[in-house]
Amino acid sequence: MIETPDIPRPPKEWVAALQDIGAATTSSTLAHMGIRSPFMVGPVARNPGKAVAGPALTLQFMPQREDIFSEDEYTEPETQLHRHVLYHTQPGDVVVVDARGDLRSGVFGDMMLTYFRGKGGVGVVIDGCIRDYPNVKRLDLGVWVNGLTPNYHVQTGIFPYAVNVPIACGGVFVMPGDIIVADDDGVVVVPVKMAPQVIEEATKHHEWEEFSRERLFQGGDLRRYYPLHPDAEPEYKEWRRKKEKG
Repeated sequence: MIETPDIPRPPKEWVAALQDIGAATTSSTLAHMGIRSPFMVGPVARNPGKAVAGPALTLQFMPQREDIFSEDEYTEPETQLHRHVLYHTQPGDVVVVDARGDLRSGVFGDMMLTYFRGKGGVGVVIDGCIRDYPNVKRLDLGVWVNGLTPNYHVQTGIFPYAVNVPIACGGVFVMPGDIIVADDDGVVVVPVKMAPQVIEEATKHHEWEEFSRERLFQGGDLRRYYPLHPDAEPEYKEWRRKKEKG
């Protein structure tokens, strides 16, 4: 097996909290904390309703150079690093791929992703494409990609170059082990060291939004409830008190 670095994994409670918070609130919270562009532009949800969070396994592609990479898919399969990133999979992982936005190359097909799902992987995010989608969509796997293709990657102009290294995906810098938060709104990258503060701030935001949503649905004044006006703070605190009492 080719030697590739493993990744650190964050506490599971951080991951679970961020999944509950969701991509939209996570993104806005990071923006308020100074991370202005945590959202990936390009990959979109292919399994609507699926929401995941987990540490990033990373895979980097490069433009094809025939003296470095063989074009045959099966002659020497173990030389192909897109297989090796999946060997590191632990339950709850998300594989994130810089496929250079290529819309012709299927980075993974159903066999690779069946293996990934069987190892406990929960999501795949690719700045590029997958193939075999009719089979992939039956895997109950979160899938965020730029598109679909019948091609496998060695038919086209990119090749897998490095595993578990820093990459760019959808215009966002991704470190191995960063926490990926993905749902129907898209994909957001959370730097691990910022996760506790993101969770704390986003939970506050999430809670007052729940209160405000209730009041707005009841016909409340938008100017009072979104964003929460200081005059509504006592009402919000009373709502929280009753909620905590059950």
